[in-house]
Amino acid sequence: KCLEVIAKFKFPVHCLTKSTLILRDLDLLEEIDKNAILPQDLKIEHGTLITLSFSTLDEKIAKIFEPNAPKPRERLEALQKVKESGFYAGIAYIPVLPFISDGQLEEMIKTAKEFNADYVFVGALTLHGIGKDLYYKVLEKYFPELLPKYKQLFERINQPSKRYQLKLEEKAKKLCERFGVKYKML
Repeated sequence: KCLEVIAKFKFPVHCLTKSTLILRDLDLLEEIDKNAILPQDLKIEHGTLITLSFSTLDEKIAKIFEPNAPKPRERLEALQKVKESGFYAGIAYIPVLPFISDGQLEEMIKTAKEFNADYVFVGALTLHGIGKDLYYKVLEKYFPELLPKYKQLFERINQPSKRYQLKLEEKAKKLCERFGVKYKML
């Protein structure tokens, strides 16, 4: 229903999702893409942007951290269908999981290229309130050896150090350059 309102008023839209249900609305998203009135100051060329989100491409790790989301392979196939339908679309590796999926960044960027993603962007994990406690319980169950590293990385605030975040982004930019994938959407 929200997309119908967006289409009616000719707004552009960015859909950032883990869900393959995006495929259900491709006809409506195509209408938005064709008819959206694009703001000049943003310098965007598309009325519809579609981004599929992943924390990892590893099915076993995804099942632990994204138990209710479609499998990574299903999301990649959805991206492929979105691209085949002519949309400007990419991948958000958000959140990249420290010491778990950050070591998979090269494979992740390479996969984005293989699936013809128009862009990639990454973001580090943040841990707030009860989410931090729940995340630590998952670590304790599946990756107990990582718990001390996480406690050090998230010692003072709800996100990894600025140094970690800059290093992650710099690595992603270099890999995107190497594989010929645009870093960031615009």
